[in-house]
Amino acid sequence: MEKLEKNSFISHTLLKYGTDLTQMAKEVIALEMGRLVAGTTYRGDFEKRMVDLIEEVKKSNGKIILFIDELHTLIGAGSCSEALDAANILKPALARGEIKCLGATTVNEYRKYIKKDPALQRRFQTVDVPEPTVDEATEILKGLISKYENFHGVKYEYDALVAASALSKQYISDGFLPDKAIDVIDEAGAKAQLTQIQDSCKKITATDIHLIISTKTGIPIETFSQEEAEKLLKLEEALQKKVVGQHEAVEVISKAIRRARTGMRDPEKPIACFLFTGPTGVGKTELVKALAVEYFGSKEAMIRFDMSEFMEKHTVSKLIGSPPGYIGHDDGVQLTEAVRRHPHSLILFDEIEKAHKDVFNVFLQIMDDARLTDCKGQVVDFKNTVIIMTSNLGFGNQGNGSLAEELKRNFRDELEMKKMKLNMSDRFKRKLVEEGYNSRYGARPLKRAITRLLEDTMADKILEGFIAEGSHVYVDLDDDGEVIIATS
Repeated sequence: MEKLEKNSFISHTLLKYGTDLTQMAKEVIALEMGRLVAGTTYRGDFEKRMVDLIEEVKKSNGKIILFIDELHTLIGAGSCSEALDAANILKPALARGEIKCLGATTVNEYRKYIKKDPALQRRFQTVDVPEPTVDEATEILKGLISKYENFHGVKYEYDALVAASALSKQYISDGFLPDKAIDVIDEAGAKAQLTQIQDSCKKITATDIHLIISTKTGIPIETFSQEEAEKLLKLEEALQKKVVGQHEAVEVISKAIRRARTGMRDPEKPIACFLFTGPTGVGKTELVKALAVEYFGSKEAMIRFDMSEFMEKHTVSKLIGSPPGYIGHDDGVQLTEAVRRHPHSLILFDEIEKAHKDVFNVFLQIMDDARLTDCKGQVVDFKNTVIIMTSNLGFGNQGNGSLAEELKRNFRDELEMKKMKLNMSDRFKRKLVEEGYNSRYGARPLKRAITRLLEDTMADKILEGFIAEGSHVYVDLDDDGEVIIATS
């Protein structure tokens, strides 16, 4: 047994619900089942240890609280040849209230092990402990940070802790807070320790956290450099050198990438969703490959699916996996596994018209919610992907246009400017209404007008350095009807 750290998550949880163990003169002792079972070779050795443990706790008159992490390991621990396991030895003492015990386990393991033993289940009061919020995770990091500062020989600024909690919540889909935030600050400290000058104490800032998360996920979340800004502004030129004659497609894609990189997009949607239509050989796939190289840095960033392999209804399982009980349930899943490994990527669905109609339901979930749940219940994030579909046929006679209508829904509902103030002149608003109003299609044309007239122009101005964070932006029209932007 060992004394539980005062700054551990369980202590923070107890304090959150108004329980201060120090004021109550209580001591929490962690019970490790592995060390308890170790060395119990003969029948009766383990039972004696458990009885001695219970008697020792009883002598404290309620001042000792046992904490058992991975509570489900009680079941079967120490049992052999029909001997009692740890759970059955503890049950009488728990039922009589002679010992106090806290346990922790996951929801899945609770259902798999503890819920199947009603006698053990009713001796514990179940308390659901949800994932802490970003603010709560930051407070937990404050309690733990001295340990990592001493180990790595660095100092963490408060904004680094906030960034670790907020950005790991937003960009790292595997794991939960505060665990994934702790991993980030630990990695930042290790990197700083390798690069710092001897006998100096490096300070870890939010910028360092940005770089760590960008490295872990491949998502460019740090502030763009002058070099990257120039690269984005000249993206059309770079793409047109490799794909000749597709000026409109190149321009639309480049603008979407600039909007995404400057934050002028809906953060709850993929970066962009495109449908390339046209005959074979006009450069649809080549444009996708060129984009993968010029913006994502490598052809390896492109995840390609030939939709001729998805012509049958059952082939949807290749994308999200087979249901439980079916062959292939435990095999790797093509789409979700690829995006989980490379969250910042370009996904190409080639010759989409060949796919079975049930496959379209998967695409619509990705485009609408930027998320997909696989056969094992794991949610995969598509917010940092570019989705491109190609077709050799005219779309007008395929599927009655239903997929095209869904593609229109990828545009955001409203323009959110969280880091700058935006004012628009009356004549600019009138132009938006004139170009965006359509009694048949409702607000969708207005969303496209906002994207074309406002978001694209502002994305270029941000990259040029004309608009800075916190600026007051005023949008108007000149005498020729062209959009002009002023800042203060």
